[in-house]
This record gives sequence, structure tokens and C-alpha cells, in this order.
Amino acid sequence: MGRIAIIGGGPAGLMAAEAAAAAGADVVVFDAMPTVGRKLLMAGKSGLNITHAEDKAQFEARYGASRAPLQAALDDFPASALRDWCAGLGIETFVGSSGRVFPKAMKASPLLRAWLGRLAGQGVTVKVRHRWLGYDGDMLVFETPEGQVTDRFDAVVLALGGASWPALGSDAAWVPRLAERGVSVAPFRPANCGFEVNWSPVFAERFAGAPVKAVVARSDAGDLPGEFVVSRSGIEGSLVYAHAAALRDRLERDGVATLTLDLAPGRSVERLAKDLGRQPAKASFSNRLRKGAGLDGVKLGLLRELVPDAASRTAETLAGLIKALPLPVERPGPIEQAISVAGGIAWDGLDAGLMLRALPGTFACGEMLDWEAPTGGYLLTACLATGRLAGQAAAQYARERT
Repeated sequence: MGRIAIIGGGPAGLMAAEAAAAAGADVVVFDAMPTVGRKLLMAGKSGLNITHAEDKAQFEARYGASRAPLQAALDDFPASALRDWCAGLGIETFVGSSGRVFPKAMKASPLLRAWLGRLAGQGVTVKVRHRWLGYDGDMLVFETPEGQVTDRFDAVVLALGGASWPALGSDAAWVPRLAERGVSVAPFRPANCGFEVNWSPVFAERFAGAPVKAVVARSDAGDLPGEFVVSRSGIEGSLVYAHAAALRDRLERDGVATLTLDLAPGRSVERLAKDLGRQPAKASFSNRLRKGAGLDGVKLGLLRELVPDAASRTAETLAGLIKALPLPVERPGPIEQAISVAGGIAWDGLDAGLMLRALPGTFACGEMLDWEAPTGGYLLTACLATGRLAGQAAAQYARERT
């Protein structure tokens, strides 16, 4: 059945190893870090969002332009199959109120332990502290604590991640190694990221860390409800991440981008204008906004920050601003801090089994590929699905040549 190297021990790589081993291959997983699955464990610290329970068509639509190239992988390993896979590891899952799917224990560590146990039972070898340096002819070269080592395999699956959270192993150091072999790689861009905002020092000092709850935010992504957090340098959190791709693309296209906030989604602009107009003219601005619009704290701070002369505006103008407050963003936060990335290996350089056309016998999966998706379980699902597809294809390739 041949020997297969899996380079990268994240979710995509481990799934590729499982699929290849299930097909009878002799599999070795290499990872540069001291342990595997580090980004998975980090994701699980706040509750491991495995996948999403919405219907298949809506689920797949979340991948946008990447839906078509991901379709085969998602058809073979949809969200329902992922939940069954978890159950096979003894990990019970549940659907949260938002439709997101979590392990009952919420954490990633029990799942990872069970998974590594299954891989060991399949005969998969895991070699940590093995950093892939590239090629020496048709040999793979690794840097290890004992020095450089080389090895030859019948097929290789690359699962080296993108460019976010390099401290956990995804440092994109593989890009020049593949580029020099003729592999086309689209530049990495931050996805599901925060954005920098030109806050005044006073606002940043007072409100950094404050959650902005129960708002609706509008961009090219549409009107989406939720909440976000003010940081010292900008904004972050789930609602911002949902708009991240649209804001990033707008900045790249036009040089400017605005997230428009509805600070009082439960009231119409007419109702707000009427309620604000009832407030005594002698009352302070903060009292008028608190009693007339229910705004105080960080919401009131945002209005003051973004509209410096807000206190002098009429009730009608204030109502319009509360319902459509423009928040200009300067640039995405550092890619190293992004939850995920866009960019990666171009789809036209891959065959249907995710083999690199420029490197026959070498397959790629996970965040190395040029796709993006919002948070909500979509990222992990596609990583696992592409890992499974690449592992199966690599095993078939090795079988046909041994």
C-alpha cells in the first residue's frame, strides 16, 4: 500500500492520516511543534465549535466563492458525518441555541486524546519536533533536535496551515518552498479578524475591553445582529468577524470601509426621534440619551466619539445617527492574530483529489488552500473534509504505484 507522509499535525493533517491509514497505507505524521493539534486545543479553550447544524444548502453557501472547489470534500464529509465521526470517538455533541455544534464536554482535549488513540491503533506514527525544510531531490528534508534527516515516501500530504497564529505552528514558511517548485499561491490575507480604528486616546482608555451588546451592524455582508468588543486599537469579536471579509475587501478595493451600527435595533427611527424630542432641553446630553434612547456606557461613548457634535444635533438627526452610526475602520488587525486566513494554494493548481499538478504525488489540504469561511464550525468542517479527501487520494495514488 506504500508509505505516506503527512506534514502537519493539525485537524486537516490528522484527518488525512486517519483516511490514509484506513485505506491500508503506512502513515507517518510530522509536526514541527512539540505536540500536535495546538490550534485545535486553542480553539477549544472557549468551547470547541465543531460544525453547524443548519441545512446542507445554507451550510455550503457560507463558503461563498469557495463553495464550488470545496463541494466534493463537503459532499463526502458533511456536517452530519462529522458529528457521527465524533460519536465514533466517544465524543457526544449537542446543538447550541445558535445552531452551532459543540462537544458535550465543550473542550478539545478529550476529542484530541481519543483521536490520537485511534490513530495509534491504526498504526500511524507521529513524529514531533520535525520541521519540514523542503526537498533534496525527491527526498523530504526535516530539521530535528538530532539534526537534519531525510526520508522518501510514495505520497505526501501537506497540511501546514495558513498564516494565522504562527506561534501554534501555522507560519506559512512553506510558501517559498512550493513556489520555487511551480506551485501558485495566492497571498494570505486576514479573515475573521479584528479591525483597527482611529480612536481618541480618551475613548480608548475609557472603553477598551467594553462589550457592545445588542446591535445590528451593516456592511456589504448585509445587516447582521450580534455583539462586539472595543479594543484599545479598534474592534473585535463575533459580529466584527462576520463582517471581516466584506470590510477587508472594501478596504482593498476603495481604500476606505465603514461598519454602520444600529445601536437601538428594537426601535424605529421615528419612535426614537419622538422619545428624544420629549426630553427636557435643560437635561444633560447623557440623560437625554439614556432616558430617550436607552443609550449609556459604551454605546453613548461610541456616539460621542464618532459624532463629536452629537450634543448639538436635533432629535431627528440623533435618531438617524443612532440607527445608522458610521464606524470607519482603518485596516485589518495583524494577520498573526486573525482566527483564519484567505489565500493559499490556487485551486487551478490542484486536481480533484487535491494533488498538486506541479508536484505529482503531493497533496494539500486545510488552510493551505485558497478558501475562507466565517466562524461557526465552517472552518473546522472544511479542514477535516479536505484532509479526508487528500488522505484518501494519497492512499490511492500510493497503492497504484506500489
